[in-house]
Amino acid sequence: MKKNVYTFALLSLVCCFQPVLAQTKLDSLMPVRGFCIGSPRAPHLDEFIKFINEELAPRQVNTLIVRIDFNYQYESHPELRDSLALSKKEVKKLVSACQQANIRLIPQINLLGHQSWAGTTLNLLRMYPQFDETPRVKMPQKYVWPNADGLYCKSYCPLHPGVHPVVFALVDEICDVFETDAFHAGMDEVFYIGDDQCPRCSGRDKAELFAGEVREIRNHLAQKNRSLWIWGDRLLDGKTTGLGLWEASFNNTHQAVDLIPKDVMICDWHYERPDQTAVYFAMKGLSVATCPWRMPKNAVLQVRDMLRFRHSATPEMKERFQGMIQTVWSDAGSFLNEFYGRKINPENSENTASNCFKAVFGEITKAAN
Repeated sequence: MKKNVYTFALLSLVCCFQPVLAQTKLDSLMPVRGFCIGSPRAPHLDEFIKFINEELAPRQVNTLIVRIDFNYQYESHPELRDSLALSKKEVKKLVSACQQANIRLIPQINLLGHQSWAGTTLNLLRMYPQFDETPRVKMPQKYVWPNADGLYCKSYCPLHPGVHPVVFALVDEICDVFETDAFHAGMDEVFYIGDDQCPRCSGRDKAELFAGEVREIRNHLAQKNRSLWIWGDRLLDGKTTGLGLWEASFNNTHQAVDLIPKDVMICDWHYERPDQTAVYFAMKGLSVATCPWRMPKNAVLQVRDMLRFRHSATPEMKERFQGMIQTVWSDAGSFLNEFYGRKINPENSENTASNCFKAVFGEITKAAN
């Protein structure tokens, strides 16, 4: 009888520790298992929380990057709120769901670049046009690319004396409400920097300007023990590598890779090809995660590459290969419509963000078993 009691107790103990052991193995294989998406609007918040509980948590996603931008009812600068922005109470529901699922929640506000989209000036430059790096470039009624102005997205001037008090107030407020120890600043696809007609930036080295802004943001976050995450494309040489204008830099910001602090986390995105630039970032002393989007076959190769990098790297390099982050370039509501089959684009065939998400985490799960 006593032997049966001991056996039962031992089995119970083993069962209790199985999830912990599985989690430990996954953390060793792939420390960052991330998902990045545009923040939900209020009508989709409850369904997004359901998605966290029923899809992210079972797949052991441990990092959620939410592109919040101006979709929050900021108290520090209410003039920058989107209409129908999330309230503090609504954000706290998201925070609570992530805490219960052991998911690290990281907000993103696009800093430096992406201050406009197509023919629309976004909130910061609309309310503070004096921050515009290129005020001479007017927003077109009908946007086309390429165009004579080289306009993709507007940037703010990183040397304008008024810009950081405003954007850092937003950063601090959103980090506080998210109860987070990290912040994603975007900083991708910065085409306008060091403009020849900017009274502050003209003639300055573009890599120095980019690195200076990274350091400014990083140092501000460090005051409250928060880390900085950014997209990695501006730190890659698009001409030498052949990676092109979008996934890498054509305006020499790539030299900033040697000028930024080594504790900045790099989110290295490649969507059309599974290019292995994570190795480059790791060799520069930077931690990196590989980020796919909508091509499942490429994403599976990227997962396998990341696992191989961690397995074969030197001890010094291994921990810089942090893992994978599935990106979704829509708001949460549009993604959920796709994921749950409510809206299907037949032209996309298998190449969708939801299929890529399933492929990424299916491959990670397979590796852990």
